Amino acid sequence: MITERARAKVNLTLEILGRRGDGYHQVRSLIAFARDVYDRVSLDPSRPVGVEMAGPFASAIAGPNIVEAALQAGCADQPDLRAGHITIEKNLPVAAGVGGGSANAGAVLRALVRANPDIADGGLDWHQVALRLGADVPVCFDNRSSLRGGIGERLDGPGLAFPLSAVLVNPMQAVPVDKTAQVFKLLAATPFDPECVTGGPLSFATADEQLDYIAARGNDLEAAAKMVAPQIEDVLEALRGLRGVKYAALSGAGPTCFAIVGDAAAAAQQLGAEHPDWWVAATVLE
Repeated sequence: MITERARAKVNLTLEILGRRGDGYHQVRSLIAFARDVYDRVSLDPSRPVGVEMAGPFASAIAGPNIVEAALQAGCADQPDLRAGHITIEKNLPVAAGVGGGSANAGAVLRALVRANPDIADGGLDWHQVALRLGADVPVCFDNRSSLRGGIGERLDGPGLAFPLSAVLVNPMQAVPVDKTAQVFKLLAATPFDPECVTGGPLSFATADEQLDYIAARGNDLEAAAKMVAPQIEDVLEALRGLRGVKYAALSGAGPTCFAIVGDAAAAAQQLGAEHPDWWVAATVLE
């Protein structure tokens, strides 16, 4: 049995640089992962190929999903790939803005790499397999904080220099199935200039310098996301009212938000008591 953690992905910053000629938006995003908030992905090579969902949010997954696509993509690129049965322990909310599906797909690909060490070293381009599944899958396959460009797939440099104590919150209210598409549709259609300077790799000398960078850039999707899911405003208001909060923002297209706080456990306890219907998790972003 091979087990991988599909950790919650958080967009600490998300700058929309313009819309490209192919219709995709060019972005620049500092991404981090939650140390101990994750789905658990298990691959059993001794069982027939298939996918099974378990865990508290398993019932929210219906029909074909990205995990099945990841398994099929690996087998299609390498017919003699050693695969097997995938079990996903679904602990992350679905369509939450923390990359749950992409994180699962990335973890499946990492499990396949471990199950096929000879193929992994023999020329199969796993990052290209990941990219075909979605723009967020390559960073989830890499499973480490980094600065991303392009449509989110391009590695532009290392990410966090200092881990962040944080709390993640999802209001657990229904959002449109095509939430992300609706959010991007609301953005002004500013063409992307390929000659524009998008910045180089990051380098932070202190934790304060790192936090200043995050706060100065924010999330360009926040205003549009609030129009699609107004409950985001309630979450941000609660997070920004926490004692000891240093910064709070939306992750990706939401609705999950995060707050950087001194005592994440205390913040999570307070939010859980005040909003028992919300999904709340204390963690370290790294």
